Amino acid sequence: MTSTAPASPRPAPSTPLTVGQVEELLRQVAPNDLAESWDSNRLICGDPAEPVSSVLLAVDPVAAVVDEALERGVQMLITHHPLYLRGTDQVSAADPKGRLVHRLIRAGVALANAHTSLDSAHGGVADALARAVGLTGARVLSPSTADPQQGIGRVADLEEPTTLRELAQKAAAALPDSAPGLLVGGDLDAQVTRVAVSGGSGDSLLGLARQAGADVFLTADLRHHPASEHLEAGRPFLLCGTHWATEWVGLPPLARRLEELASKQGHRLSVTVSQAVTDPWAVRLPTGPRG
Repeated sequence: MTSTAPASPRPAPSTPLTVGQVEELLRQVAPNDLAESWDSNRLICGDPAEPVSSVLLAVDPVAAVVDEALERGVQMLITHHPLYLRGTDQVSAADPKGRLVHRLIRAGVALANAHTSLDSAHGGVADALARAVGLTGARVLSPSTADPQQGIGRVADLEEPTTLRELAQKAAAALPDSAPGLLVGGDLDAQVTRVAVSGGSGDSLLGLARQAGADVFLTADLRHHPASEHLEAGRPFLLCGTHWATEWVGLPPLARRLEELASKQGHRLSVTVSQAVTDPWAVRLPTGPRG
């Protein structure tokens, strides 16, 4: 008589995470104590007890992104930017932002965000932008008071010197495309080695980038007068991308980390990064007379 080995027990199906548990994972990746004092990083709408098996990540909580979340059938949307940075006293559907809240609640989709907390965190927006232009071992440009090892922006030396032109081409290829593209200020043929980066608006960091000895500063939303006056005084040269593009690069690493953390807890979580371009500008037209 042949004996048969007992069948291996089947693994128990993993239970879905809840909205509250996914938000806890998000705060592990991007702790709220790293956020700037003026910022908002929170669960914006949704029931913390509701189950979540799929999440959509995006930079902006706008109609096109909500459309995608509903089309994909996700239970949670996590954006970089908050829906209400300055607060509100109403969420009427007569208002564009209130309309988004109504649509999300009706569909059972929670909305949370991680803004400057993700900008500052290890593996967040700043680190992703640094990697995109070939920086390794970068140090923090503007350290957080909560943890000086983390903070806004990064600065490091390239493995090999290059020209501003070549670095700009590399940065342009690494960023997701949008109509404004990448603006370059400085001597295109000058040799550069040290690079500072910061996703989103970078006017306030121009002085810190110079103090750090950067040859180039890659950021976004640089205004005419601060940029012009800065370049008049010399380096760092400037690479100005769009706010959306310089922050979008932080979303794929966030997706991987959320899935990994969920898996370590015995859960399956599917996290998708939106490819929707939510930069406000639709097209760039050359200016000047045409023959």
